[in-house]
Order: sequence, then C-alpha cells, then structure tokens
Amino acid sequence: MRFENHAKRKMLAGEPAFGFQASYGSPIIVEAFAGSGNDFVMIDTQHGSWGPDSLTPAFIAARAGGAVPIARVTRNFFPMIGRLLDEGVLGIIIPQVDTPEEAKAAADACRLPPVGNRSWGWGRAFNYGVDYPEWIDQELFVAVQIESKSAIENAEAILATPGVDGFWMGPADLQLSYGHHPFSPSGLEVLAEAKEIALAAARNTGKITGFAGSSPQQAKDLAAEGFQFLTCGSDVGFINAAITAGMKTLRGE
Repeated sequence: MRFENHAKRKMLAGEPAFGFQASYGSPIIVEAFAGSGNDFVMIDTQHGSWGPDSLTPAFIAARAGGAVPIARVTRNFFPMIGRLLDEGVLGIIIPQVDTPEEAKAAADACRLPPVGNRSWGWGRAFNYGVDYPEWIDQELFVAVQIESKSAIENAEAILATPGVDGFWMGPADLQLSYGHHPFSPSGLEVLAEAKEIALAAARNTGKITGFAGSSPQQAKDLAAEGFQFLTCGSDVGFINAAITAGMKTLRGE
C-alpha cells in the first residue's frame, strides 16, 4: 500500500508546503499540529526534547492526523538517520551539510541500494505495507541544511548531489558562521544575500527550497520569495508567546 507524501508532491509541483515544528517531546502536541490541516509536522530530534519513549508515538500521531511525518536528525550520522527512517518518517532533515561529500553521505544513508547504502530492515515502517521498499525512495523527502558560509559557497554542488531533494535554510547558524549575531542589521544583510544564492542554486539544479520560518506570517512571506518547504512556527514559540501574552493581561499591561 503506497503512502503518498503529499507535502513532497506539492513542492515538486512548485507549491509551498507548510508545517509546524515540534520540540517539546509531546506526542499530544504533534497530534494537535497534525490535525490542524498543515502539510507536515517536523519532529526536531536535534534541538528538541525527544526521547525513545516519545518519538515513536509522535510519528504515529502525525500520520494519524493526516500530516506527513518529518524529522530532523541530530547529525549527519548513518545509524541515526537509519533509525528515524526505520520508524517511518517520510521526510528527513540533515543538519550541518557543508560540502558535496557530506551531502552524498546524507543521501546515501537515506536511499536503499543500489541508489544508496541504507541498511535493509525496518521496524515501525513495516506498517506501511510489504511494498514499502518499492516506493520509499520516491516518496521520501531528503533535505540538507544550508546553514553556514561553507554551505552557501558550495550550495550548487551540494544540491546537485543525487538523492538530495532540496534544502532547509537555518538562518541563525548561517549568520553566526559569517560572524554576525542572529537578526542583527548586519546579520540580516548577510542572510538576504545568502538566500538569493541558495535560491539560485536550487533553480539551477531543479531542487526544492526551504527555510526555517518562525511564524505563519513569515512563512507566507518566504513563500512569496520562492521558498517551498516552510516551517511556520513551533510548540516552543506558540506556548511561550501565549504565556507572555497571558501574563501581560494579568499585569494589566
């Protein structure tokens, strides 16, 4: 039974796909995100509070709610990538990919032989059906993070790597790599130039563009700029914003 990655299909058709980022380690929050009507939920195992007992229920909750389950792996490491794939993610983000060689290692870890060298065997992904290995390479969305000066300099070669579907830009680390504080005036100038370089590299290679947006409005603005794979807020951001707003009300501010 082939599971169609509707988020990937939208992006390949030139449309934006929007999703929420889940970091607090709560499958219940993932369930709420997935039921909202957004295209995907990105479960962040790099910076998030996910443990082995919460991760699998989170993937189940995402799929049950109709959202594509996507995960950011902790680092570009074959066993970690394979573990998330075996749990049934249909999209994976690999951080800190700065060179074509690192991009190839990431892509190879995601794709089954003869395309890549992903280990044969899976756990929860078996629930997709016995034909899972026949279609997963086509439905899986593989994004590398463009988040450093080196990655920008190598952007076109990175995105030309077979098996890489696109990129997801991390703005804060990118600005820091150029020596600027995130979202300072000078950092925003660097970010604007980097975005243009990355967008051009994606156009030249026919790959999908992405950006780590922090709000629905920012995600809409980024889509207008040509980005397609877009987070539009996180549980951390939404909850803390609501707490701050509530306390201002209580204090009469």
